[in-house]
Amino acid sequence: MFQSRLLSSILKRNKVAINTIVSNFRATTLPLKKDDPSTSIFSAFRSSSLGYRVPYIRNMSTTASIGKESKEGLKLLVTGGPRAQKMVGIWLFGSAAWVFSMVMLGGVTRLTRSGLSMTDWKFTGGLPPLSDDEWLNEFEKYKHSPEYKRVNKGMKIEDFKFIYWMEYAHRMWGRGLGIMFALPFSYFLRKGYITVGLGLRLSGLFALGAGQGLIGWWMVKSGLEEPASEYVQPRVSPYRLAAHLTSAFVIYSGLFWTALSVVMPEPPAESLTWVHGAAKVKRLALPVSLVVGITAVSGAFVAGNDAGHAYNTFPKMGDTWIPEGILEMKPLVRNFFENTSTVQFDHRVLATTTLASIGALWWCTRKLDIHPAVRALIGSTLGMAALQVSLGVSTLLSYVPVSLGTAHQAGALTLFSLMLLLNHTVRKPSASLLKSLPQVMKTV
Repeated sequence: MFQSRLLSSILKRNKVAINTIVSNFRATTLPLKKDDPSTSIFSAFRSSSLGYRVPYIRNMSTTASIGKESKEGLKLLVTGGPRAQKMVGIWLFGSAAWVFSMVMLGGVTRLTRSGLSMTDWKFTGGLPPLSDDEWLNEFEKYKHSPEYKRVNKGMKIEDFKFIYWMEYAHRMWGRGLGIMFALPFSYFLRKGYITVGLGLRLSGLFALGAGQGLIGWWMVKSGLEEPASEYVQPRVSPYRLAAHLTSAFVIYSGLFWTALSVVMPEPPAESLTWVHGAAKVKRLALPVSLVVGITAVSGAFVAGNDAGHAYNTFPKMGDTWIPEGILEMKPLVRNFFENTSTVQFDHRVLATTTLASIGALWWCTRKLDIHPAVRALIGSTLGMAALQVSLGVSTLLSYVPVSLGTAHQAGALTLFSLMLLLNHTVRKPSASLLKSLPQVMKTV
């Protein structure tokens, strides 16, 4: 009930930011008329209850200037007019959403222990087993794996089919993303919509996506090797799992940021005072974003060590605040990546630090004169951080059920997305836009 009310509050707070982004997107993708009040990027605020009168400002991405450097210095990423800009933006946001779903499906695959069910890998993939003989052949391969011998011995073929289909879906969903990205990319290149800078950026992201499949198999392969001790359950290397998740975050961030840059070539800036306020927010938002990212990566080590199944109490870890043996491994640095107690303790500390940092960001900016969209984003980020912590605690106390574990992973990427959006919103405007801004906003 608490989480539902909190989520509702987040959506309500984010309404202003969403309206601003939509207004900005429309202004940069629709033909404009000179001196038409409706062409103002942020005209949605003109008669709002916020009490601001928004001045008419020059739109910086008219049809004539899209895709090339305007006289005032604004650089856009897409050529071909507003329709091309809109198409490329939708494609990039769709690709980012696909990566988001890939991260979620990967989490479900891990939580259901399905990731080691396929014992071989082909870059292009292949058809799944279609006959009883083919299923028996795949099952026999799995029976030679350490996971079957130590964890799933005696498993029925019906149960094997479930975990096999989970892993197969994850792999094919990733290959589907490659096709979904490559075909529109080729089309837009042929039409001449994509500038050189955007083309190089997207080519790099495509290469990272192709490498992600190799990293995934490199990770799975570590779980198919015999563990060092007979008392240790086979699992993938936490280092490789963290590399796989970090790579996914990098690809998602690149796509999401690029999509925002295509549809919002200018940040929300309607007065120099608001621009100065945004600069102050940016100085605080960058280190907070780093803390959010490190916390997410630490979660990969929690998953890689199955640390969520230990110390299922909160706020204490068992009967103590700091468990014994958190520095027992040698060399010392191994404890932070391989020691179950240390890994979970680190994640708790980092999660608390993340919530406190975002709370401090909100507190330090509450009296700044900033754009309403920026203020709404900060409030939404704080609400999402509180929700994410509550999801993490609930997941721990419930012994990591698949539903809550997946929701917690989705929450991490959602919180990271809000931080990306905040940093994108408070970036510095172009010199041409700065020249056209009044010193302060006029109030009604």
